[in-house]
Amino acid sequence: MTPIRGFALALTGLLIALAIGLWLGGHPTSLPGFLRDTFVEDDHALHAEVIDTIEDNYYRKVSKDTLEQQSLRGIVEALHDPFSHYVSPSEAERFRESIQGEFEGVGMTVEEHRRGLRVLTVFQNTPARRAGIGPGDLIIAVNGRSIAGLASDVATARIKGPAGTSVRLRLLKPGSKKPRDLALRRRRIELPVAQGRVAMRDGRKLAVIRLLSFTTGSHGLLRRQVDRALDRVAKGIVLDLRGNGGGLLREAVLVSSIFVQSGDIVSVRGRKRRNRTETAVGDAIDERIPLVVLVDRGSASASEITTGALRDRGRATVVGTRTFGKGLVQEVEPLANGGVLDITVAKYYLPDGETITRAGLRPQVPARDNPRTRRDEALSVAFDTLLRKRR
Repeated sequence: MTPIRGFALALTGLLIALAIGLWLGGHPTSLPGFLRDTFVEDDHALHAEVIDTIEDNYYRKVSKDTLEQQSLRGIVEALHDPFSHYVSPSEAERFRESIQGEFEGVGMTVEEHRRGLRVLTVFQNTPARRAGIGPGDLIIAVNGRSIAGLASDVATARIKGPAGTSVRLRLLKPGSKKPRDLALRRRRIELPVAQGRVAMRDGRKLAVIRLLSFTTGSHGLLRRQVDRALDRVAKGIVLDLRGNGGGLLREAVLVSSIFVQSGDIVSVRGRKRRNRTETAVGDAIDERIPLVVLVDRGSASASEITTGALRDRGRATVVGTRTFGKGLVQEVEPLANGGVLDITVAKYYLPDGETITRAGLRPQVPARDNPRTRRDEALSVAFDTLLRKRR
């Protein structure tokens, strides 16, 4: 055999082997068992095999789509991260609206609970208020489906929907063991993102300004209320962030910048994300004006960033109960099937280096409101704290 012929045969054999390898790479089930086990991670085939076996043999009929959706949820649940979750295509649109600050629903704020959602605030002239829903009520099912164990944004996405459509809620009143079912018609909710008033306390004018969310432009609405209070010669400010579940990081920085002129507000650090530090943007009010931040268990995410920054910079005293405890950065990734993956990608760190863990931020002055009384006990403590700061 000539060298040229031998080379040609070797090249031909190599090309044939390569072609076979490529074909088997795309058809791993055609490999002999011992080769497949050695060289191929046939996870996709195994996944399909399990679903097909259940669909063919399980004693009750289960749709393939249901199995697929649950298997995707199971992958994310394996992270053991309560803030990362898979959202199915059928729920994705409502989910996107909920994180974009759309407010078509029944008119209340809630916090996550192991059995569902606990109602924090019910707004005036809303379907929820007219139906008799009140603070402390526990929502355990939406449209006949349990919401136990669901992340709050997924559960609230089921409650929200286009104005004019209906939603059925199953609730438990505090102290009651028997749930009740309510049918509510959704409507466009015009939330008062920032509300302020000036009250007299021991002969001094004190302002209380409530911020309900950190949606786009909320810092401007808050600044307007702050300036109005100062025009009325308020001698101190209570920034009420109770029930504020957070929102945009940029808004947290801008809200903090209303009260601190310069310095670090928050740092973002992640395994695959560039570390960065957000600083105050300037144009703050006179930093000699006493400030109290009022928080509760419903204060989360951007609320905790603002609270921690104002505390760490020595600008405010924190009054209330411990906060929710969400110091994580979420990103929403669209998926090929129309669903989305809401996944944790980094952590927030406050100016003093503390991260907001699931334990939340503890107040410097404890205060708790009793929702069964007309008096706002926590706000009274906040006013007293402001007066002490003036002495």
